[in-house]
Amino acid sequence: MSDSYVIVGDGIAGASAAETLREEAPAADITVITDEGESLYNRILIKEYAKGKLPEAPISIHEESWYDDHDVDLRLDTVVVDINVDDDAVHTHAGETITYDKLLLAIGGTPQQLPVENADADGIHHFWTFQDARKIKASVEDAERGVVVGAGLLGIDFAAICGAQDVKAKYLMRGDCWWRYALSNEGAEIMHEAMRERGVEPVFGSGVDHFEVDDDGRVEAAVDPNGERYACDFAGVAIGLDLNTELVEDTPVEVDDGIVVDEYMQTSVDNVFAAGDITRFYDVVLGEQAQNGAWGSAKEQGTIAAKNMLAYESEPFEWVSSYSITHFDFPFLSFGHPTLGDDAVEATTGENEWRRVALKDGRVVGGVLIGDLSPQSAFKQLMREGRDVSGQTERLLEPDFAVDDLAAPTEQ
Repeated sequence: MSDSYVIVGDGIAGASAAETLREEAPAADITVITDEGESLYNRILIKEYAKGKLPEAPISIHEESWYDDHDVDLRLDTVVVDINVDDDAVHTHAGETITYDKLLLAIGGTPQQLPVENADADGIHHFWTFQDARKIKASVEDAERGVVVGAGLLGIDFAAICGAQDVKAKYLMRGDCWWRYALSNEGAEIMHEAMRERGVEPVFGSGVDHFEVDDDGRVEAAVDPNGERYACDFAGVAIGLDLNTELVEDTPVEVDDGIVVDEYMQTSVDNVFAAGDITRFYDVVLGEQAQNGAWGSAKEQGTIAAKNMLAYESEPFEWVSSYSITHFDFPFLSFGHPTLGDDAVEATTGENEWRRVALKDGRVVGGVLIGDLSPQSAFKQLMREGRDVSGQTERLLEPDFAVDDLAAPTEQ
């Protein structure tokens, strides 16, 4: 009798796991359950769709026919409401019980809501699914003035959408620069200026105290904690994710700001695995538990989880992630864990070129590159090697930096 595998979630983590399971176990029973109404699509490209730069067609990755062709049972519009790890079963909103030999949770998160008055008004959008992108595109095309909230990697997508759709917008930030946890004012100002050129004005020391709505319940203004009023007919909010851990709250699966997994993507329950945004995983490169929401990281986690679910041999997740932004005339890339570390070095290396390298105990743990991305391979190599660069950190800022520029590591 063949093993049965249930995957909850059809994002890139769940889908890559399904692909790997089918490739490695041709006779296995594989069920993929998703609460979305459509099969796998490229979450990276949906922002380009919302900007009006792409039609829907190129965004799909797995048409529903893929699942039929590969004998994978896809359950769309299906919500898992309970997991019973003692009986090895999941229960759906429709009352169905689906049993498994191995379970993968690739359940991601849900966009956080602003805890302010009228935060759920019409015209206020969060960005996570393709359906969100369709609603955003329709709304922003009819808008003249916008407000963006959330000074991070998802918030800047809203800023770019407003710019691409000729919507004059105010970008309300609590701090004194965009993504202040990873950038200094010097680096962030390159991003600020790029926004201004597209009609999006950063407003620092701001945020939202409440939204005002018209008689029809549609947003018409955001009021910040300083009492400043910003008229708008479109608002984009991206302040983070609430991870969907409630599904395992009453199970032995360990949770700590995400589902805790080891380097093999295995949870505290032997036959339950997790992958993607939902995980707090053991990062063998960093040497501690970590989180990462990048597409490439989630894809690799899904693949590694599937291989370890098959139990042929244990293969660790060893990955240096990266996240790129292509909204502007210059490239932007973050790698590793740029908000971690106990030290950092940074420099402007040219016009619209800047880099920051985060360090911990003398080792590279992440960074940000603006304009010139050529050093990324060298920095990732240093991370994988765990090379101590103490006393040589200024060399990391040289325009044509390469690993060979550093002195050879000394024997311990």
